[in-house]
Amino acid sequence: MTTADVARTSLVVFVVLVVQHALLDSVRVDGAHPEVMFLLAAAAGYVGGAERGAAIGFFVGLLADLFVSTPFGLSALVGCLVAFATGTATSGLVRSSRGLAVVSLTAGTVAALVGYGVLTAVLGRPGALSVDLAPTLVVATPAAALLAVPVHALVRWAVPPAAPSASSVSPGALGR
Repeated sequence: MTTADVARTSLVVFVVLVVQHALLDSVRVDGAHPEVMFLLAAAAGYVGGAERGAAIGFFVGLLADLFVSTPFGLSALVGCLVAFATGTATSGLVRSSRGLAVVSLTAGTVAALVGYGVLTAVLGRPGALSVDLAPTLVVATPAAALLAVPVHALVRWAVPPAAPSASSVSPGALGR
């Protein structure tokens, strides 16, 4: 990534962080609110590929960790994993459909929230799965589907697309 790419990515992360904490945290239904930081991590994996997305997802998670009371690094771990998984799962797909981005990013956000709930429960917060997860998924899933298009557009502007892997290039195309 070039310096301009890093600057654009930093600007997008900052804008999404402000939107999350200035607007979306106040939209509460049964104590749950939309979660756009994990959506951003999934979008980074979708656009930038598994490795670049994992790095961006890690830093997005670190910033998110500054605003929650769970163990520091938990959001970073989940953001890294969801970005890597989204990038890997969609690497061989033709991405001409906007619907594919919406489905992939929404699924990545749901997977991140479930993973976050499971890890929080494993680390000793008793109600993380039984009390907190269901309302969070009910609120965050439709919000992720609605916000997937603008977040995807922001990430496409900021993050350079992943280069095709050497295994996806056909041998006959190398000599042309």
